[in-house]
Amino acid sequence: QVQLVESGGGLVQAGGSLRLSCAASGRTFSVYATGWFRQAPGKEREFVARIIWRGGTTNYADSVNGRFTISRDNARDTVYLQMNSLKPEDTAVYYCAAQRLAYAASRSRDYDYWGQGTQVTVSS
Repeated sequence: QVQLVESGGGLVQAGGSLRLSCAASGRTFSVYATGWFRQAPGKEREFVARIIWRGGTTNYADSVNGRFTISRDNARDTVYLQMNSLKPEDTAVYYCAAQRLAYAASRSRDYDYWGQGTQVTVSS
């Protein structure tokens, strides 16, 4: 089992920045990649970004590409999501998720472990 704990959410004005963290514990050696998803009220959960632990290959949703950056700290078993130029439409609960196998980046059903989520609210 792998446990994931997100932190760093909050309230920020449009154009501002936040950095989310996802700390992993447990059988972290079994993790192939870690991703971020988000879910706004009344909407489906959507893919944001993913990073593969070995090699560091990243994937981004078109809606955040160029504004968000995903990174990892192998020594701390932690993945970060740096969010810049935030927009009101980025408001959502952000979830960290981990994959054990090399499945597609953007399908939530291909992730095995999930965190509890952290709220990000961007005011206009």
